[in-house]
Amino acid sequence: MGFSDLFRKKTVQDILKQVAKNEADGHNALGKHLTTRDLTAFGIAAIVGAGIFSTIGKASADGGPAVIFLFIFTALACSFAAFAYAEFASMVPVSGSAYTYSYVAFGEIIAWIIGWALIMEYAIGNITVAISWSDYFTGLLDSGGIHLPQWVQMDYLTASNGFTDATALMQSGKSFSNLSDTMQSAYTAWTTSPTIGSFHLVADIPALFIIVLITALVYRGMKESRNASNLMVVVKLCIILLVIAVGVFYVDTANWHPFAPNGVGGVLKGVSAVFFAYIGFDAISTTAEECKNPQRDLPRGMMWAIIICTILYVVIALVLTGMVNYADLNVGDPLAFVFDKLNLKWMSGIIAVSAVVAMASVLLVFQMGQPRIWMSMSRDGLLPKRFSKVHPKYKTPSYATIVTGFVVAIPALFLNLTMVTDLCSIGTLFAFVLVCAGVLVLQNKTDIPRGKFKTPYVNSKFIFPIGLIVAVTLAFTMNNEATVAFFTNEKQLKAADEIITSLDKQQQMEVHKILVPQNSAVSDDLEALLSQHQETGDYAQVVTSLPISESQKYESGFSLFKHKIPMWIFIIVMLGLVVWSYRQNLSLIPLLGLICCLYMMAELSVWNWIYFTIWLLIGLAIYFGFSRKNSKLNNLS
Repeated sequence: MGFSDLFRKKTVQDILKQVAKNEADGHNALGKHLTTRDLTAFGIAAIVGAGIFSTIGKASADGGPAVIFLFIFTALACSFAAFAYAEFASMVPVSGSAYTYSYVAFGEIIAWIIGWALIMEYAIGNITVAISWSDYFTGLLDSGGIHLPQWVQMDYLTASNGFTDATALMQSGKSFSNLSDTMQSAYTAWTTSPTIGSFHLVADIPALFIIVLITALVYRGMKESRNASNLMVVVKLCIILLVIAVGVFYVDTANWHPFAPNGVGGVLKGVSAVFFAYIGFDAISTTAEECKNPQRDLPRGMMWAIIICTILYVVIALVLTGMVNYADLNVGDPLAFVFDKLNLKWMSGIIAVSAVVAMASVLLVFQMGQPRIWMSMSRDGLLPKRFSKVHPKYKTPSYATIVTGFVVAIPALFLNLTMVTDLCSIGTLFAFVLVCAGVLVLQNKTDIPRGKFKTPYVNSKFIFPIGLIVAVTLAFTMNNEATVAFFTNEKQLKAADEIITSLDKQQQMEVHKILVPQNSAVSDDLEALLSQHQETGDYAQVVTSLPISESQKYESGFSLFKHKIPMWIFIIVMLGLVVWSYRQNLSLIPLLGLICCLYMMAELSVWNWIYFTIWLLIGLAIYFGFSRKNSKLNNLS
């Protein structure tokens, strides 16, 4: 086997022939039950979840009412990617989603990489949603007077890290009551949990419960999953419309001024959180073989889902920022919070119930997606045959569904929500980038049969380079200081909590002398005292005067540059795209999708890129150890 074998491709004709053969003999054929309405409902079920019930609060606090522009920008980016997905889904109506599309456009090794990334996207996405569902569910139980121990409703990493940080802050003078609610819960979970030797038994049991329940439903059949999803979508849309209808009477337009209190930087600060609010529409493409008319219904389902959800997000953001000041919305449950603040307790209860339903519907769609990716990879010989087994009665990928349940349930007991959210985002964005690139690669090939849907063509030959020049000019004129600091790698001050938690006992005493004058009745909470100087504007002067090392005060050199590596990758790729678009007359819409998604990848931390790279390296080891020699294309060559 030579290097060229890594890029051996499947043809659209062969894929369609295999699907027709499966349907004719009933072997490995999935049941066809889905229409445009069902696909739109699945899209809404996947998208309207953690975004509208949780992350919209933090994004609104950062950007103010102008966060609506971030929702619109993200919707446009997802729409660009959705055009590419829809074109591929119309061309290759099978369950493999971006994996199968990449097999056609780029070849086997890229298909494996994207398939492996999709496994992470759906698994991590499921874990994220399960943890969020657990948070809302336990909060609902608390409001009903049922209090579960902290150690059975929190993951191991959050409890461990929270205990460490809480201990450091309390040693520096902060009292337990002044710790954040999250940190108090983590400390309590760690100190009250049962132990085996030095190991603390901390696990998120409600997350395990919902995963088992949803996996059983997905295993039972597509028709049952569809009916459950449609019911949950109706419930949560009714609740959201009720929130809008009631909330609009409490809107004070004075809260919309200033509209963008933190400028463009504040709006863009929430880009990854808002993008996470849109993750899920691509999962619709994994149900292609179960659609009655996939070439017509899949494109329509994706677009309608994005349009409906964007309208809901924008209206909800305007209502929330009109009901209370944007700065008050930095909470985990913003919808319940605003009604609670206005003494509408009955609405808070309704929202809590609807959040539990919404999270369950998201988990249902994600839990359907992953087994179908594994099934497609197994059909091609890249995974063991058992993953492509279809249940004779339920017509679902039974073995892959059970494995998915284990793969999601076990990590959900122990993993941290922030870590899994960003990992889910980077895996999804990577898939979007490759799907958009796949449409660009295939756009000028005449030997590939086209589906009924094709992305509208606009030549980017001159539009893209001109747009890039305008963007660079704006960066150096409107945000010159930050742009220059990026290129010169100018050192940056660390945050107050990062500085204080890095101090040893002796350093804490010395910093205490600087921050707290003698005979003063000021609190001994060093983190709070140092943070106060951020508000008074002399934070840099105070930090400079502290008797600690420069590395504890500033981030500089490679430790600072490493965080900029993703953005440098984006810049380099952009220069390459200018050349490619000029020489090949690339289509503008998928090119914009690629650029927007790659930019959002660059906004994620370098650690997410490192974790993602490690995941891909593990996948490549499996590919060269098993998949390459067992590939059906290898057996044909």
